[in-house]
Amino acid sequence: MATIVGGIATSHTPTIAFAKDANKMEDPVWKPIFEGYEPVQQWLRDKAPDVLVYIYNDHMTAFFDHYSHFALGVGESFGPADEGGGPRDLPRIQGDPKLAEHIAKALVADEFDLSYFQGKNLDHGAFSPLSVILDHDDKGWAARFIPIACGVLTVPSPSPKRFWKFGRSLRRAIQSYPEDIKVAIVGTGGLSHQVHGERNGFNNTEWDMEFMDRLEKDPESLLDIPVAKLAELGGWEGAEVVMWMMMRGALATEVEVTHKTYFLPSMTPIASMIFEEVRDEAPAETDEQLRQRMERDWEGAAALEGTYPFTIERSVKGFRINHFLHSLTDPKVRRAFKEDEEATLAAADLSDEERDLIRRRDWIGMIHYGVIFFMLEKLGAVTGVPNPAIYASMKGMTLEEFQKTRNAAITYGVAGKDDDED
Repeated sequence: MATIVGGIATSHTPTIAFAKDANKMEDPVWKPIFEGYEPVQQWLRDKAPDVLVYIYNDHMTAFFDHYSHFALGVGESFGPADEGGGPRDLPRIQGDPKLAEHIAKALVADEFDLSYFQGKNLDHGAFSPLSVILDHDDKGWAARFIPIACGVLTVPSPSPKRFWKFGRSLRRAIQSYPEDIKVAIVGTGGLSHQVHGERNGFNNTEWDMEFMDRLEKDPESLLDIPVAKLAELGGWEGAEVVMWMMMRGALATEVEVTHKTYFLPSMTPIASMIFEEVRDEAPAETDEQLRQRMERDWEGAAALEGTYPFTIERSVKGFRINHFLHSLTDPKVRRAFKEDEEATLAAADLSDEERDLIRRRDWIGMIHYGVIFFMLEKLGAVTGVPNPAIYASMKGMTLEEFQKTRNAAITYGVAGKDDDED
């Protein structure tokens, strides 16, 4: 079974990334940042987790037009995002789609409404502290990575208690994973700061110290604090400490903080904590009972003849081809595809097998591979193949044969008026 080896709380201010990338390690102004993170880096080396479950928030970079409360990263890898001046020079970090799918099923069974993402890069909320705590080189990182992007910037956002409950469910999801791996939980954000409006520059070190102490010894005393009160005490953006509360919820009832550091150079405290697990209460259900409850709604789905549920596993496998077919909704890509299909396929991030499936219009082959039907509709709209013809092909019929099985022999598709049309 998977084992949780402990937790880390850390600020995620871009100041950390700037100091590292500018090689400020020995500069007296910046040196305390790196000294504070050395014990965290060593702890991760000693614990050697296979996976980091990493709780952060996006700063309107990858999630500007779709801002979920809880978005689980299920992709094969994640890279640093371009936040306006180009991405940082860091390698991509490998994901863990299999564990992510297990976590998703457990949290959905506990009635958490998740969104799932892949193909998105992560901003300073993730990579700023990660780059100083986890060993890496140009070949990769020392652990796999599952990001949980939390919607803390748009009102209304989930309550502190909701973040805590999410953490409690996350703990059981990880513990019930049947593979023998080690997992560390990282909660990022905070502490007290505000970066917008006339109140920008607000800090409250006294509250920060109280919060860290209560997070260790009495976290449930924080659960009923309204978000507005957290903002009053710690600044509007400082209310993102709810992500530390999610991390703490994913740990044992009793923990010991073995490292704590706090440094306030400018706008945002740069703080970190290490939590070692001491004692936990027995769970209400066994791992096997939880796994059975997780699978209840999906039992028998795989046995349905000619049916291919779009699972996280299938969505990850088929991401490249689904992404390409979705790109046909862009008039420029659509025009290029119509004018020179072979050149467009050759330039796309596709495998030879994926290019061949598209080239041959192998509709059922694409379904078997991991394409969701609604991408087939888009390809059909671009190539002039109506929906009934796609249905017929998937059933191994001619269009005429298929139409005889319908109450009315109609034809239709999703194409509208193309931009190239007069």
